[in-house]
Amino acid sequence: MTFRLEQAREALAGAELLAQGGLWTSCVNRLYYACFYALSAVLAERGVRSTKHTEVRSVLNRDFVRTGLVSRELGAFYNRLFRGRQEGDCSDFVRFEEAQVRTWVEAAQQFIESIEALLEPGARA
Repeated sequence: MTFRLEQAREALAGAELLAQGGLWTSCVNRLYYACFYALSAVLAERGVRSTKHTEVRSVLNRDFVRTGLVSRELGAFYNRLFRGRQEGDCSDFVRFEEAQVRTWVEAAQQFIESIEALLEPGARA
């Protein structure tokens, strides 16, 4: 669990550096993985082990967003980031705009903080 949180923070820091350099597609990739790693930490803490991205996304929506543990806005953000990362990595001629990605950097930080809060003692199951 701690390892995944460290990965999340490192990926977020990498995304911020990529944003400073204007490397938007790579930034989106790192933002996605930062959120994925944080979410993986919570899943591991709850005994769910999966490296399949679609499964992790499904669990987020079913067990965290639908139950109110994660806001609908942050759930929708993760879903947008999931699609953005896939498009950036797998599709031709995809470009991300600076204004869009800069808002995603802030949203990713909020997402990770929200997910980390679920790991605190006394957080709802």
